[in-house]
Amino acid sequence: GVLQEGRARRSAREARRRRARRRRRIRDAVLTLAVGLVALLLFMAPSITDTGSSSHGAVPPGGSPTAKATPLKTAPPHNTYLLKQAPRTLRVKLKPQPTAGLVFDIRTGRVLWARDTTQRLPIASLTKMMTALVVVAHSKPSDQVMITRAATHFSGSGVGMLPFGKKVPLEDLLYGLLLPSGNDAAIALAQHVAGTQQRFVTMMNAQAARMGLGCTHFSTVSGIVDLGNYSCANDLAVIAHAVLVQPSLRKIVATSSTEFPFPIKRHKLFLYNNNPLMHLRYPGADGVKTGYTTLSGLCIVGAARRGSKWYGVVLLHTPDWGTQAEQLLNAAFSAKV
Repeated sequence: GVLQEGRARRSAREARRRRARRRRRIRDAVLTLAVGLVALLLFMAPSITDTGSSSHGAVPPGGSPTAKATPLKTAPPHNTYLLKQAPRTLRVKLKPQPTAGLVFDIRTGRVLWARDTTQRLPIASLTKMMTALVVVAHSKPSDQVMITRAATHFSGSGVGMLPFGKKVPLEDLLYGLLLPSGNDAAIALAQHVAGTQQRFVTMMNAQAARMGLGCTHFSTVSGIVDLGNYSCANDLAVIAHAVLVQPSLRKIVATSSTEFPFPIKRHKLFLYNNNPLMHLRYPGADGVKTGYTTLSGLCIVGAARRGSKWYGVVLLHTPDWGTQAEQLLNAAFSAKV
């Protein structure tokens, strides 16, 4: 009788566990479906009208669908950096042309060259510039970040060696985010700051609204998903300026390679910058970020400084991000402005 009673109790416990697992699977499926539907609704918002202006999977231009979010107590200040749409001074023939682009003076905001600067386009990992800005605004450099299972089960580019269940320095993850464009680092940082990736995306969109970025919307912390994740050359120049005037981020994006102690098998992590201007050893190159998906094509936000001159370049869906960025920056440094 005692044996049978024990078996019955174990059987009942197992049945309860199976029911709980089924409930969790159903809840996760419903949540995933809901997130997908919200992204789809944002993408198809009535305020957005399709002009058919791009054949590269661009998000059509129109009103900003940025979700309203309650500003957090530690929110960064409103943006005060404005681009000055002065008469263009650079005459550069790019063949074939990028879908959109911009060359600007980082110190003054003066635009030297522009092409379709307000056209909304997928931006892939250029998204991580905003990810980094939000992380720095809502954390401390001394923070230790727990590596979750979600961070180790990522898609696309990544650091690839984050140790599940261990804590790593936040600054190390920022290097992993901005140099090799680690989607795993983006997930770990977002969860550290906001608890969930969804809440972090809300923070990103709230910051975009505070900065006056009218053609920018985020649906992902890393840029791996194109749907509902887009910006334009003008807004990306403003975001790049915010990165470059933030001391810790300016140092990171200007780094071509680095190594530091890390809780992995060989106890060291080696990271290399994806920026083609770094690979080309372009004189004065000091940032900022690259991105690529099938829809976005090759995207780059580059920067270079020589003496008192400091220029930025944005290229979206470019056929050659290194050569074209170099051409435009050369023209800027050579111009008498």
